[in-house]
This record gives sequence, C-alpha cells and structure tokens, in this order.
Amino acid sequence: MREFSEQEQVRRDKVEEIRKYTNPYPERYEVTHSLKEALSLEDGVSGVRVAGRIVFMRKMGKMSFLKLRDIEADLQISIKLDMVGEENYTFFKSLIDIGDFIGVLGEVFTTQTGEKTIRAESFEFLGKALKPLPEKFHGLTDAELCYRNRYVDLIMNEETRKRFLTRIQFIKELRHFLEEHGYLEIETPILNNKPSGAVARPFKSHHNALDLDVYLRIAPETYMKRSVVAGMPKVFEIARCFRNEGMDATHLQDFTMIEAYQAYFNYKDNMKFIRELLQTIIQKLYGTLEIQVGDKMVDLSGEWKEVSFRDLILKYSNIDIQIYDDKDKLLKKIMEDKIEIESDTPLENLGYGNLVDYLYKKVARPHILNPIYLTEHPTSLSPLARGNDERPEICDRFQLVINGAEIVNGFSELVDPQEQERRLLEQAKMKADGDEEAMDMDYDYIGAMEYGMPPISGWGMGIDRIIQLLTNSENIKDVVLYPLMRPNEEK
Repeated sequence: MREFSEQEQVRRDKVEEIRKYTNPYPERYEVTHSLKEALSLEDGVSGVRVAGRIVFMRKMGKMSFLKLRDIEADLQISIKLDMVGEENYTFFKSLIDIGDFIGVLGEVFTTQTGEKTIRAESFEFLGKALKPLPEKFHGLTDAELCYRNRYVDLIMNEETRKRFLTRIQFIKELRHFLEEHGYLEIETPILNNKPSGAVARPFKSHHNALDLDVYLRIAPETYMKRSVVAGMPKVFEIARCFRNEGMDATHLQDFTMIEAYQAYFNYKDNMKFIRELLQTIIQKLYGTLEIQVGDKMVDLSGEWKEVSFRDLILKYSNIDIQIYDDKDKLLKKIMEDKIEIESDTPLENLGYGNLVDYLYKKVARPHILNPIYLTEHPTSLSPLARGNDERPEICDRFQLVINGAEIVNGFSELVDPQEQERRLLEQAKMKADGDEEAMDMDYDYIGAMEYGMPPISGWGMGIDRIIQLLTNSENIKDVVLYPLMRPNEEK
C-alpha cells in the first residue's frame, strides 16, 4: 500500500471534505478570457471568467489574494468575504491549497501597487492537487529533475516557460513564412523499409502484422522528393526523426527537424532563402538580430560568410583534403598528427567522406561563432546531393553553422537516377565493410526517380538545435519538452 507524506495525506482528506460541497474534479468551466488576455483588459470590465492553477495565496480575515498561472501569464485574484459569501469564503480558506485549480468570475481593477487584478464575484473549484508544489523547485539547480518533472519545471520556473513559448512561436512563424512562399505541408512515413534519407545509424523495430523488420526514419528526405516527382514543387514537413547515435549537449537520438524542398532551385538559391527566413523570424521574435550565446553575442544580420570544407579544415588542422584525398592517406595523416577523433564506428571502417566530416567536427567546428555557410563537401559524404559539374569530387551542398553547431544542412539534389543508383551501391558496399552510418540501397526510391525529376534543392534544420541557440540553453534537453530519460528504479 502506498504511503504519503503528511501534507499529501491532508490534501487527500480535503478531497473527501470537498465532495460534501461539490465535485472536486468537475467536467468543465467556461472562460471568457485567457489569463494573458485578462491582463490587457481595462479597469471596470465585468463578467470576466478566467481559470488557472493557484501558485500563490495570502489568506486573511475578510479578504484574500491569490495568483493564477498558466504557461503564458500570472493573474492576481482578490476574494472578499462580503462578495462571495461566508460559506464560500470559509470553503476557500479551509479547503483550497496552492496547486489547486479554480475558476473565477469577476471585474477587472488595478491595485494601489499597480497590479492588474480580478475582483471575484464568485469562484468554482476545478481540481485538487494531491501533491504540494515545492516552495523552491529543486530543478533550479538540478537539471535532471527538470527533465524528469517538466510539468513541475514549467509551473515553477519562468525561464522554462519562456523557452517553450519561444519554441512554439518559432514553429508558428516558420510555418507562416513557408506557407506565404507557396510551400505545402505534407506528412511522410515514420516507419520505413529502408533507413534512408541521411547518413546515420538507424533504430530498428519489427512490424508484427506484416512480419517484417522496419526502421524509424532517419529523415523524411526521399519521401519528400517522391512528392516533388508527384507534382508538388514546394513541400515541407516538420518531422520527428530518430538516429541511434551518441548523445551530448547538442545531440539527441529522437529529435524534431524541418525539411523543405523546392523544384527549380539550386543550393545557392536556398542559402539566400534560409538567411531571409531566419532573419525574418528572429527579428519578429526578438526585435534584433543580435543574440546572446553563452557570454558572447552572435550577429545574424547582413550577408553570411561562405567557407569551403577544405579551407576550414586546413585553417585549423594543417591537413589539405585535396592532398589527402582517400581514406587511407587521410587516416594515416590523422594518426601522425595525433588528432583524437571519437566515433562509435572504428575509424578504419568509416568511408572517406565520414572521416573528413569527423575531422572537421573535431578540429574546426568548435571555433565557429558567427554564422557561416560551409560548402564544397566531399561527394562521398553526401550520397543524395548533386555533384559539382566542374569538380565531381565535391557536391553542391551547404551547412549553416552558428556557434559550433550545425543549424541547417542543404544541397542541390541529385536527380539523375543512374548516378543515384551508383552512389547507393557504393554506400551499400561501405556498409557491408563496416561503416554503420552508410546508407542502404533503396530501389523503390530509384524507381520513383526514373519517372523523372526536375532540378530540386532541399534543406533540413534541427528545430531543437535552433531553439537551443536562440534561448541560450546549455543542453538540447532544455528545449525538448519531454526528453527520454532512464527510468527511475522505484519500488
């Protein structure tokens, strides 16, 4: 049998007392204004009905004050004995606790201290909290408690509420910008026969009804491009994706990203488009294009610098990938220079492109602060990207990197089905040789390509990553509402 603290037991006893007066868990309450809306009303407006969780109470003889809260606002309520009646006032003082929900009908006024308040004419009890809210939530200093008990974190911590309101508003403005530019929002499968769409290690599951193994999608890319084949020239999806790889302050295995594709664009067009998109949204949200990251200021205004993969690696490692242009030579040079690269896959099993990428992430990416477009990636790192016409060893690709984090990845799409088949066969061979991040052959996608594809450019952006940047959050879990955690070992 469960045991409860003294405070919890008192609250449980109060539930039984409340039942003598009313249902402690009623089915509905009609509101006229949200708490935020009520704060903007003029004094004297009557008939206002609001509801929320009590987060503060000061009970006094004939007049009490309390504060209601939701994610958007706090609103003060005054309850007077002569307004609500002696029986209701006694009910309030004896049976209602911090954490409970109530609904209030009343008139707006402003106190002598300048606080907008609802003078209650009546109130209704809307739900008892059996657990007391902490006076000072431990999550203020214990990040794991915040992640495990996000509901309490949101109730108690204003900074948390601001972060998630920023996330909600960012996604709203993102959709608005794309729709204003003629994009259609579509949905693509989460369960796939092939782990396609990106170079990453997949999650594997089993479909009982069809008796076949399936993969959680790494990215929606190949289905998005199927949609362009089908006649949708501008498409996007805000997609939950899954990559069975490492976890750190900027990476999670399940995450939210947006991918967007436009027919007749190339990667240069999208570099300009993304800069306009992000500058428009950030200016609207913050009123400035300078944001604080750690103790530094990042300037997102103006044009963004373009730097080649080769030049950036050469600047920070003295390794020229045009000289060390195959896996064996590059791996030998990395070992000679004693560059320690961490990888779940043994370095000798990585393909050349993945090895170059790990080198860049180790030696160069941490030095980037203001936004840059990283270009001229090795083609073997980008099996779905269009090769450069003049230099086939590189592809027409870009990454937007800000403060050492990849925010956007995009390229001109490979639309030649014969070249795509050759590239995927090469990827499949690398996978057979031990590179777990290489892609599988996907003949269904090749078949779609063979019906004909126009020129296309697409891009993907990690929603969690950009919100982490904009809210100056130390860990990506800070901007994910309910991150996956190891279960508590509770009896």
